[in-house]
Amino acid sequence: MPSVLILGAASGIGRALAVEFCSHGYDPILAGRDVAELQALASDLTLRYRVNAQVFDFDILDFDGVEARLAPCLAAAGDPLQGVVLCIGYMVDHETAFADLRETRRMLDTNFTGAALTLQILAQHFEGQRKGFICALSSVAGDRGRQSNYLYGAAKGGLTTFLQGLRNRLYHSGVQVITVKPGFVDTRMTYGRPKLAMVAAPEAVARDIYHAMQKGKDVVYVPWFWRFIMLVVRLIPEGLFKKLRM
Repeated sequence: MPSVLILGAASGIGRALAVEFCSHGYDPILAGRDVAELQALASDLTLRYRVNAQVFDFDILDFDGVEARLAPCLAAAGDPLQGVVLCIGYMVDHETAFADLRETRRMLDTNFTGAALTLQILAQHFEGQRKGFICALSSVAGDRGRQSNYLYGAAKGGLTTFLQGLRNRLYHSGVQVITVKPGFVDTRMTYGRPKLAMVAAPEAVARDIYHAMQKGKDVVYVPWFWRFIMLVVRLIPEGLFKKLRM
């Protein structure tokens, strides 16, 4: 059976993606910090889909140890690993980030630095096997800086640019690189936040991601209508945009 590595598998979208891939015959390799929760998920997936679900500890903020943490994940997949999905993210409101620079750093390091280091290592693996896919969750917040979340948006915007370059690099090796840009998704990261309209279910987002991967798409907005919302946002002239409260 093909295998897929899901980094951040205990997150809302990560869990939904694990179910989606298992329903299509993939053996999931579940990695994240909450090993106990992942083991419960693995047991459920094994029972429901008769797959070989494996669990590994992974901390994206352990910069010096990221390569060592990925090694057993890659070894467990066998040859070849079909692909990887990185769905690790961290967001706090700007008031909290302004009051505590440690939160600012955690948000930047989780969403960009740790993600980029992790994907750089995985890129070498897939480049060597000359096939497979790398999928990472960026965000619509990275399309344009807004006063309400520009720290989170800056990190995700950096990740989007990184993925563009990675896509260009790996194209000639036959490796697909998919950038996913979710809007508001009903997960723990958005729980309790006010004025969230058009919130999508993680299961619907997971289905969209899987289908986009099968179709060979490069950039995916989920749900689809965020592509047009963000197009309008990007087209607002800067002279007007800076006056808006967004």
